[in-house]
Amino acid sequence: MTDRLDCVVVGAGVVGLAVGRALALAGREVVVLESESHIGMHASSRNSEVIHAGLYYPEDFLKARLCVTGKKMLYDYCDEHGVGCSRLGKLVVASSIDDLDRLTVIGEQAARNGVTDLVVLSADEVRELEPNVLCAGALLSPSTGIVDSHELMTALQAEIEAHNGTVLLNSEVTNLSAEKQALRFMNGNEWFFCRTLVNSAGLRAQKLVSGDGRPRERVPALHLAKGHYFAYSGKSPFKHLIYPLPSGGGLGIHATNDLGGATRFGPDVTWIDSIDYDFDENRKPEFITAIRSYFPGLDQDKLTPAYTGIRPKLSGPGEPPADFVIHSEADHGVPGLVNLFGIDSPGLTAALAIGEFVNKMLSS
Repeated sequence: MTDRLDCVVVGAGVVGLAVGRALALAGREVVVLESESHIGMHASSRNSEVIHAGLYYPEDFLKARLCVTGKKMLYDYCDEHGVGCSRLGKLVVASSIDDLDRLTVIGEQAARNGVTDLVVLSADEVRELEPNVLCAGALLSPSTGIVDSHELMTALQAEIEAHNGTVLLNSEVTNLSAEKQALRFMNGNEWFFCRTLVNSAGLRAQKLVSGDGRPRERVPALHLAKGHYFAYSGKSPFKHLIYPLPSGGGLGIHATNDLGGATRFGPDVTWIDSIDYDFDENRKPEFITAIRSYFPGLDQDKLTPAYTGIRPKLSGPGEPPADFVIHSEADHGVPGLVNLFGIDSPGLTAALAIGEFVNKMLSS
């Protein structure tokens, strides 16, 4: 790596790799710098691996636009590059008659977002599709699916490298500052300059541009939402993804199958102050109660701890959901710098669309 670079992307999660790919395909000389020893070790590999349809987000949110666009891009990409995925479909279930109006609201919002394939199901129709699910009614989202996030990230890295880009691990970026006609940062014990830097550091994105505690531009507050996932042993009780109605800063403790057919439940939401992946087995009773609201036949002995993940949210407890924040020079006044803040769900689904969005932003 020379001391003067064209384009640096900080963070080799799925979004950072998608941004790096888009810039490399546009002819930029791209270096992706990742502080960890492997790509995607944080949010990108500690989630539900769901390809979201774009049901819930306000239509003026980037989340809505980039999710709906990114969903199609992601399915096409998986088909073209042999990345494992499956359109399993998803049921959003109302546990009581009183909740059916909330399904209507979700359906109306989805339509405004351009999601037009939802199907309203009665309790009997749900029972025909999913005999183990108990509910008063549901929305079926046929275009929701799952993806192998590791295969996806590996394919994105390969594309970057095939277009003369580089992905470097164990390469933490610190001391970022704006110099005359360049951005300066430290990697290891060396200083480097670059023309363009995209901050896709995920859980550490705010820290990268906050320096010694005095923000260099408008940096939104970071809220860490930790989620636990429990595995369910044996044959999956479901053919579709099963989601309750959204609550508590997330989409509820839902059931997802991976590409091998194994079922897991999660995530819950626990607000934390620092990155901590310890698993709290005392969360199990909360999971049992939540799951039995739509799966009364749950065998609690089949629930075993799986993993935890942390979402970088821009809204805290009790606050309305926040949108992705993608800041460029027009927002912070620093030429060549793009910051990606709060890229939580549906960041995996939207990754390719975010890459194109950032590329266009830097090209304009």
